[in-house]
Amino acid sequence: MHGEYKVPGGKLVVVDVEVEDGVLRRPRVAGDFFLEPDEALDALNRALEGATADTDAAGLAARIDAALPPGTVMYGLTAEGVAVAVRRALAHATDWTDYDWQLIHEAPQSPALHMALDEVLTAEVAAGRRPPTLRVWEWASPSVIIGSFQSLRNEVDPEGAARHGVEVVRRISGGGAMFVEPGNTITYSLSVPEALVQGLSFQDSYAYLDDWVLGALGDMGIKAWYQPLNDIATEAGKIGGAAQKRVVGTDGGPGAVLHHVTMSYDIDADKMLEVLRIGKEKMSDKGTRSAKKRVDPLRRQTGLPREAVIERMLTSFRDRYGLAEGRVTDEEMARAKELADSKFSDPEWTARVP
Repeated sequence: MHGEYKVPGGKLVVVDVEVEDGVLRRPRVAGDFFLEPDEALDALNRALEGATADTDAAGLAARIDAALPPGTVMYGLTAEGVAVAVRRALAHATDWTDYDWQLIHEAPQSPALHMALDEVLTAEVAAGRRPPTLRVWEWASPSVIIGSFQSLRNEVDPEGAARHGVEVVRRISGGGAMFVEPGNTITYSLSVPEALVQGLSFQDSYAYLDDWVLGALGDMGIKAWYQPLNDIATEAGKIGGAAQKRVVGTDGGPGAVLHHVTMSYDIDADKMLEVLRIGKEKMSDKGTRSAKKRVDPLRRQTGLPREAVIERMLTSFRDRYGLAEGRVTDEEMARAKELADSKFSDPEWTARVP
């Protein structure tokens, strides 16, 4: 069995391992990491040898930490990263390059239709009828998108939203509220087979699916990192947030994960504060005094037009994994429009958590 895992902000770890009578045999750890002394590699392999195949990542990491010789230095590598690579091998996880990725980047659409497209396209991937898809959103109107489990009244000031013509919609994934305006936001969705994140914890899957965009930002001169559980941050402040939804496969399909990210290209912070109710507790969690300081837009950090930032992101993805031009099919769009009307524009859904 073969497993690979790129440690967030680090290097690739590769593990080949066999299982006999329910235990790990002949593990071989490799990768482009740095490790001193040389004997530490043998210690890594010995630590994995004989572990039961159902040992979780934390248990495997503990075995590795206990086995490493004193003074071991790991650069681009962690015991946890090795453990995750093992779990991915045992789970028969796939890799990004195993797929033919499709790009969807179409004309501006309404907030409700965007919510519906996420649900429909991910369901198609889950059923095995659509290849893994990267969809870049274009917004037709300003919106607040609240998480699946958030209280509407706690998150949104209805008077402020009405005054600024901001539509409120609820998405199918968890997480926090996002304030978006056309031209000021970069939003994308990844609809991926569940096999891509097999062997990863829920938290690790966020870091794994965000890694490509961190690389793209790095190519633009922005040192960004994944900040648990679901933020993309820089030294200047947060630039984006992610959310996920797991979708069960139908008709024998593989199942899928929806991972979508909203990044701030520019922001009208005063308007945002009139529309969103941002509590002191949230501010204290982030260690800042003001909501205006929480987000540092990409426009200031890159000096590039929004379209150029998006194109550089897509180029980075294409160079890493390949990316073919695609589109929403007529059938998918018909289903999405019906869902946008019947569910995501329905006040009952929007206020399902009042």
